[in-house]
Amino acid sequence: MKLLIVDDSNIMRKAIEKYLHDFGLECIGTAGDGEIALEMFREHLPDVVTLDITMPKMDGLSCLDEMMKIKHDTKVIIISALKDPATGILAIKKGASGFLPKPFTAEELCAEMLSCLSESDGM
Repeated sequence: MKLLIVDDSNIMRKAIEKYLHDFGLECIGTAGDGEIALEMFREHLPDVVTLDITMPKMDGLSCLDEMMKIKHDTKVIIISALKDPATGILAIKKGASGFLPKPFTAEELCAEMLSCLSESDGM
């Protein structure tokens, strides 16, 4: 399965990639803003995306809308410092598979990813 990591923080992108290493996902790339993320999404059609909300050029919710139009069955986990429950609910309504507030531990991210993947794989 192909993974795309989208976050405006380089440190966060590297942490997510490190934390998810053992899932056997092929990381097809990382993006620091929504516009680059959409370019990569169109090119690679990833199965799983971790997506920040607050980013330059295009926010994560707008990016999520576009991703769902392109490939609606992609599993998107929103990872955001916005802890407002309404934001998480809105992301789920827009097609996200999960919502994880920052900061998070490796265990919390892995649990969210496992939950997300088990929805489609019958794990």
